[in-house]
Amino acid sequence: MTRSQSWLAHLRTLPDFLVIGAEKCGTTSLYRYLVRHPDVVRASTKEPHFFDYHWDEGPAWYRAHFPLAVRRTLARRLFGVELRIGEASPDYIFHPHAPERVRRLLPRVKLIALLRNPIDRAFSHYQQQVRKRRDSLSFEQAIAAEPERVDGELERLVADERHAVHPHVTRFSYLARGRYAEQLERWLGCFDRSRLLVIQSEALFATPRAELARVHAFLALPGAGRAPDVTDFANENPGEYEAAIRPDTRRRLAEYFAPHNRRLYALLGTDLGWDVVQSDPRLHLGSESEASV
Repeated sequence: MTRSQSWLAHLRTLPDFLVIGAEKCGTTSLYRYLVRHPDVVRASTKEPHFFDYHWDEGPAWYRAHFPLAVRRTLARRLFGVELRIGEASPDYIFHPHAPERVRRLLPRVKLIALLRNPIDRAFSHYQQQVRKRRDSLSFEQAIAAEPERVDGELERLVADERHAVHPHVTRFSYLARGRYAEQLERWLGCFDRSRLLVIQSEALFATPRAELARVHAFLALPGAGRAPDVTDFANENPGEYEAAIRPDTRRRLAEYFAPHNRRLYALLGTDLGWDVVQSDPRLHLGSESEASV
């Protein structure tokens, strides 16, 4: 951030909403849809990662990612429009200290979480790391090695807010990131349930217009007759998967995630059906969404 940006930071607005994740669940597609609405203003960077990786940069650094407050004022006075401003950093949901940090700076913010069958999310995450040549293990080896690779660093991150996120946590937390209940419980410890909207990724893939209408209503955006095109999905890493999840691996992961899913269903008051959902067909499509790569 330049000196002029720092000087102007106090003149800038802060966001009204955050898309907090989860990673590989469609956050890029949802944010792309949202910012097509004429009353939504995008951040200068879709993923500032302030509340997870750049907290030490301070609020002025974060404010520099958003428009001048006068833009909001002029839109209201000249056109009667209430602008909505937001960003989408998919690691927020997973970082143990992000909820409290958000509460301190943005106590009235609205939060949007996308949750996907954790088995498909894990495989999607793994395939991304393989493409980036960060993981040379098979999927089965990678999930078996996850405790050794990740758990100690996760414990240190939870215990010490100043502890930097280790690259292994970012790269190899295939199963940990799918334990959604423990993540949402931290957020609901800092925010009222009315400030959190949960979107099921499978629903976003299947009926994007209907799910976007839910988000518009949550953000109090005018939606009738103004819904943007939602026929495309964002895809940061196009291409087909090298292989599908082995049936025996899927069964083992279904058993692993079953208690975590039940805890999530109880928290949300709804069964997302992941215990009976079969392999995500998008895993084999070259034109798949960001959520499935």
